[in-house]
Amino acid sequence: MQVPAKWFTAVAAVLALSACGGTSTTASTTNAASSAASRSPAAASTDTCPTQLTPAQTEGPYFKPGSPARTSLIESGMAGTRLVLSGRVLTPACAPVAGATLDFWQADAGGTYDNSGYRLRGHQLTDAAGRYSLETIVPGEYPGRTEHIHVKLGAPGKAVLTTQLYFPDVARNQQDSIFDPHLLVTMQDTATGKAATFDFVTSG
Repeated sequence: MQVPAKWFTAVAAVLALSACGGTSTTASTTNAASSAASRSPAAASTDTCPTQLTPAQTEGPYFKPGSPARTSLIESGMAGTRLVLSGRVLTPACAPVAGATLDFWQADAGGTYDNSGYRLRGHQLTDAAGRYSLETIVPGEYPGRTEHIHVKLGAPGKAVLTTQLYFPDVARNQQDSIFDPHLLVTMQDTATGKAATFDFVTSG
């Protein structure tokens, strides 16, 4: 009796599946893609090593020394879209800078700075891998400016870098006289608001 050709095709498929431990190539590809998609923004920022030094920008009129050490600027009842900003501080050779100080200050959702206290102001140190993470809100547009977050970066043994971070797809970016696309964060939506990443590169 002649065995149909499709029987051999079916047996070959079963044997191939068994040899792979029961996991098909399609399933493996799907699982790998799913794993990559589920990585945190902080993990995603480690995929590349920027080598261009982070540009310096003006301090502006509202810097206030002595901000508290904290990784969250969120306070009870604070309005605005929640934002987690994370990334690394690196040398141009992509070596992590541990113990670097990042001092953040920004306007609230209405575009107003707190100049009497330390609302939406705080500093933190990078960990052994040069990483930082800040919980805050997306700032509002200060009159005459686009949305931005101020940062002072103090790496051990190096001069302090003062700069500003910007947000993609903000219409007013192009009207801001000091906007620099090299200072754009990478942004994505999350279940609770927004997540942004930015890697600082300081002189070696």
